[in-house]
Amino acid sequence: MDILKTLSEELNIPQKQIDAAVGLIDEGNTIPFIARYRKEVTGGLDDTQLRDLETRLSYLRSLDARRAEVRDLIAAQDKLTPEIESALEKATILAEIEDIYRPYRPKRKTRASVARERGLAPLAEALCEQRPSYDPPIPELAASFINEELGVPTAEDALAGAADIIAENVSDNADYRKRLRELTREGGVIETAKAGDDDTVYSMYYEFSERVSKIAPHRVLAVNRGEKEGALKVTLTLDPERALSYLYSKELKKGDSPAKEYVRAAIEDSYTRLIAPSVEREIRNELTDAAQEGAIKVFAENLRHLLLQAPIKGKTVMGLDPGYRTGCKLAVVDKTGRVVDTAVIYPTKPHERIEEAKKKVKSFIKKYHVDAVAIGNGTASRESERFIADTLHEMPDCDCKYVIVSEAGASVYSASKLAAEEFPDFDVTQRSAVSIARRLQDPLAELVKIEPRSIGVGQYQHDMKPARLDEALGGVVEASVNAVGVDINTASHSLLSYVAGINATLAKNIVKYREENGEFASRAAVMAVPRMGEKAYQQCAGFLRVPGGEEILDNTGVHPESYEAAKKLLRKYKYSPEDVREGGISLLRLKIRRDGEDAVCRELGIGLPTLTDIVSELEKPGRDVRDSFPAPVLREDVLDISDLAEGMQLTGTVRNVTDFGAFVDIGVHQDGLLHVSEISDKFVRHPSEVLAVGDVINVKIKSVDRAKGRISLTAKGLGNPDRREK
Repeated sequence: MDILKTLSEELNIPQKQIDAAVGLIDEGNTIPFIARYRKEVTGGLDDTQLRDLETRLSYLRSLDARRAEVRDLIAAQDKLTPEIESALEKATILAEIEDIYRPYRPKRKTRASVARERGLAPLAEALCEQRPSYDPPIPELAASFINEELGVPTAEDALAGAADIIAENVSDNADYRKRLRELTREGGVIETAKAGDDDTVYSMYYEFSERVSKIAPHRVLAVNRGEKEGALKVTLTLDPERALSYLYSKELKKGDSPAKEYVRAAIEDSYTRLIAPSVEREIRNELTDAAQEGAIKVFAENLRHLLLQAPIKGKTVMGLDPGYRTGCKLAVVDKTGRVVDTAVIYPTKPHERIEEAKKKVKSFIKKYHVDAVAIGNGTASRESERFIADTLHEMPDCDCKYVIVSEAGASVYSASKLAAEEFPDFDVTQRSAVSIARRLQDPLAELVKIEPRSIGVGQYQHDMKPARLDEALGGVVEASVNAVGVDINTASHSLLSYVAGINATLAKNIVKYREENGEFASRAAVMAVPRMGEKAYQQCAGFLRVPGGEEILDNTGVHPESYEAAKKLLRKYKYSPEDVREGGISLLRLKIRRDGEDAVCRELGIGLPTLTDIVSELEKPGRDVRDSFPAPVLREDVLDISDLAEGMQLTGTVRNVTDFGAFVDIGVHQDGLLHVSEISDKFVRHPSEVLAVGDVINVKIKSVDRAKGRISLTAKGLGNPDRREK
């Protein structure tokens, strides 16, 4: 297989770009570095394209390795033929390679292998010849194989053994299996039924059936989970006549033969006992893998938008971790993220020391000039929200507002070694309150401390293959961190470890060096950190920021390798570093166009993508890409599900996007479901086409089931922007 050509065809990317990107990957360059600083080489492939390419490249290379291994294994048996070599070369998936190897694989004991040991292979071969007549007749021919010592006491036993050999031979045919997989993909049906007597959440699948070619990915995952939990019985079936008709056409010869009834029965046994169960497993695995990949992509996209939510800059935040018996933990975090005070209050049952709790909250708000209260959405969140809203209403001269913050993963962080190192004198709930406050201040900096799969913005994430999920989500975190950039003088080692070229050990070395030697005065100063080599520096330098440093370019996304070109550009148009700091180069882009971009590029010795990026960075040094994303909605009043009525219009924040819709926070304890059919007046294939986590949208109450706590929403006719049109 020509892997590079295959990648070009599959990803619809010109061969030249594929060759260049693979070359850079093989040289040890990171995806963020290639995407940001090697655009001229790759033709502008973005982060997503490069990660898809890297994943597929890894699969195809492992496929090629297995192809070579199987070729060698068959050759070692002196059974490798030009036909087998050709079939191996044409195989595009692992299952096809394994099908080719199946007849040559060392087998555990089977009915067919036992029959061969008993000397019945010649009888099987004779039957497969399907002669017009047999002399002696088949029963007498079979009787000639009777051998009690070998375990063949009767002619019927001989025929049964021969049939087992025929059945296994049919099952081992790679072409047959490939075609039957295709037939099952086209016409197979997934059927589910209730298992056991207890009612479960899987009631909609108690009498369910759907074509393999039509079943939605989220249904595949739901069915799998129901089966795993013992609530459902699941089968995948293909009309046997369709499968057998194909096998008969391949194995039964034209004309009459007394052997046909034996061969036909062996074919039926082969399909029912050997092929169908195997193909069912393979197709269900295919469905599961495809559904998981789809779910991982949704999870990854949700995570990306969550991480890139706009930070609440320059605000003092009080985090509140709700609780009942053990009380609600408070943590006040100043504008720089430093914890300045903590407390425990008891406004909820069973204590209900409400006035005492109000006094403490008010004192914190006044003393530290708290701008916002971040309330975790866990246990006792509803009561805590009501309490905070009432308290703020009693402070009419205060501008403080509150917001509900997802605390998914906060408990994981609070009990982690990292949290213990960061706050050794705090208990887990105090750490959680700090984390909740910081999530509002800077979601990215705080959420990188948590295992991505624990953040909870996906569907069926606990059913995913852990390694693949971690790989995909880790890539999203890495891409997000590098898109924003990292202040090298304030970043935690958790945040630094996601910067391109910096691993966990090097990240800790950077923090330790900073603590022992003071702030870094420049990007170049990081080279003094132990284990920071030239390659690591090349990969990470452009993503590190040094605000307030002597070199203005150190606080931009301009890579040090392009400093000379950037300074030459400024000199050419008579701008100074002070002009950059003060935002006085707004006409630079216009001047370059006047002189001709190609001419300027030739003069500077750089490509157009690099020139474009340099100009963007010089225009807004130190900019935060997250500023263009929606900010969290701060609230003053609390709603209850009993306050909702059909037709009520509200503003909500998208909290999660799934295959079937989106969950929207409308200021009630329960998120409302915006089904995919209710998202837009236009047809929406998948919710992620239109919505993303963090989007602030207008919604209308479609229905409310107060008994079950379910809220159904619609966004039709409300004029929400459509991402597809941006």
